[in-house]
Amino acid sequence: MKLNTEILAQASAEARGLAIDAIQKAASGHLGLPLGCAEIGAVLYGHALMHNPDEPRWLNRDRFVLSAGHGSMFLYTWLHLSGYDLPLEELKNFRQLHSKTPGHPEFGATPGVECTTGPLGQGIGNAVGMAMAGQMAAARFNTPEHPVFDYHVICLAGDGCMQEGVGMEAVEFAGHQGLDNLILIYDSNDVTLDAMAAKTQSENTAARFKAIGWDVQTIVDGHDLAAILKAFNRAKKAKSGRPQLIIAKTIIGKGIPEVQGTSKGHGEGGAKFADAARAGLGLPAEQHFFVSDAVRTYFAGHKQRLVRAYRRWTRAYAAWRTANPDKAALLDSVMIQPSAAELLTKVPLFPADAKLATRAAGRDVLQPLAAALPLLVSGSADLHGSTLNYIAADQDFDRTNRTGRNLRYGIREHAMAAINNGVAYDGLFRPTCATFLVFADYSRPSMRLAALAHLPVVYIYTHDSVGVGEDGPTHQPVETISALRLIPGLDVIRPADPEETAGAFAAAMERTDGPTLLALTRQTVPMLNDIPPHIRRAGVLKGGYVAIQETAPLTHILLATGSELQLAIAAAKVLGAAVRVVSMPSFERFNREPAEYRESILPSSCRKRVAVEAGVTPLWREYVGLDGKVVGIDRFGMSAPAPLAMKELGLTVEAVVDAANSL
Repeated sequence: MKLNTEILAQASAEARGLAIDAIQKAASGHLGLPLGCAEIGAVLYGHALMHNPDEPRWLNRDRFVLSAGHGSMFLYTWLHLSGYDLPLEELKNFRQLHSKTPGHPEFGATPGVECTTGPLGQGIGNAVGMAMAGQMAAARFNTPEHPVFDYHVICLAGDGCMQEGVGMEAVEFAGHQGLDNLILIYDSNDVTLDAMAAKTQSENTAARFKAIGWDVQTIVDGHDLAAILKAFNRAKKAKSGRPQLIIAKTIIGKGIPEVQGTSKGHGEGGAKFADAARAGLGLPAEQHFFVSDAVRTYFAGHKQRLVRAYRRWTRAYAAWRTANPDKAALLDSVMIQPSAAELLTKVPLFPADAKLATRAAGRDVLQPLAAALPLLVSGSADLHGSTLNYIAADQDFDRTNRTGRNLRYGIREHAMAAINNGVAYDGLFRPTCATFLVFADYSRPSMRLAALAHLPVVYIYTHDSVGVGEDGPTHQPVETISALRLIPGLDVIRPADPEETAGAFAAAMERTDGPTLLALTRQTVPMLNDIPPHIRRAGVLKGGYVAIQETAPLTHILLATGSELQLAIAAAKVLGAAVRVVSMPSFERFNREPAEYRESILPSSCRKRVAVEAGVTPLWREYVGLDGKVVGIDRFGMSAPAPLAMKELGLTVEAVVDAANSL
């Protein structure tokens, strides 16, 4: 179909008007990108994208990611015009309470929004993850007769996204992996929020991207509809084995002469010129949120063309299912979520005399779970040999093997987490990833967004305490566990021995409404055979459980998590039969249990409580109260063999006993 430049130019002007009106009404928002990229939106949503507004989660849709999420009115405007369930009233409620048009795009809040963006560069990482998922899906499910997965991922990013480290980490990974179903459109307007971009950047972007394995095109006039479509079609048809960058030279805030092309055009500063701008765009002065009948008619017709294309695909998909029942069953398995109890039946019990670090136990647990969950993938930030999360029965994902389930991210912890979010947003594959726990601080922004968007990502983070030993305080995450526990919606599980590790993995794989972090030891821990294996496994699922039951009237409760549970058990043997030991591998899971269960584990009648963990102490006050004691480490660690470091820092049985006796 020929590009209708006349009607799409008109749609561009009206899209600018919608953005101006919404931001002026809200007295808040960012005008620069919605106005500067209006023609890009017109070409994508009015002509070039493969999508269906009536089926926003169609498996083979093109995915559009607005990495520069501050320009959210760009996306809301084009989703509205395209016919998604986003009525004009929602544009009028931009940034208002409970609207479908929040300040930055949020996954699940607005039909057609593929991921939660706003923190700059995140969307690039998410788009890379979606593109990788698309390659994995095509390799597993396509046949020569029925290529049911052939979609592209299109990401619109600005200077801020390109400057952020996470964005550049992700594009390096995409270039190395040759993700040629990825199209990144760079809104290159030479402006950042504070000043002209020349104040903070001077690199040759085209040369940089070519050097890391991308094809590059430049649109000299990013407002030329025909030029945009030509570049986009060329990128979409490219079979070079290289991701595609389109550099579009645009004018930020175009349509408001007083601020366009300047840093003042970035935010809502141009809104005070709204009336003059609307007149200049040819919009009626008396009618705000104006969309002409001609534009409505065009987009309604275009939607029908999209629906017809979708129906052609559904017929091909039905034929594929008939011809490939095994592949169809594998695809359907996405919707079948085994329970933690079912998963645990796949994991043999560990020998009673086993001596393993919980990271090594995690390796042994992962293998049968990966066999039971064929769409689970496992990545690591250049640390598979240390985090031990390699799926041994499988191979690496790379250019020559798109079905590989082991993802080598290189030393790119932040991009790893953002890319995993993209895989999770896509929804077919179950992403897990690994690094040392102290480096969670590198991936934390993406982990926070996973929690915000309720993504079922699993983080297998090892070397969880001062038990790291000789590596010293730079690698000893004394504060990290507590910091991660503060992220709403992130389950943190710190298992104490191999059987608790089995329960932790099963709990993480069962969860579908948010992310889970498994914090595993570098050092060997003993099997806690005082507690039956099935109690250890099942107890983790509840977050906290009675590990050692008192046999005399209760006087003290000792609480512990991870490798320090052994200290609490040993201390209880010294203190006597009136002491209960509670294992607390996951605060978050425990706090979700009914009040009756929590009271049965931590009866309010017993206030003599001691908690022990090789980390900072304040969060334990929730469970021990102001009258209890916490044996922990409110300082950085030290470089020494692990047992000596633990002793020097006060993590001993004697310290727990003394704390209990002092109450």
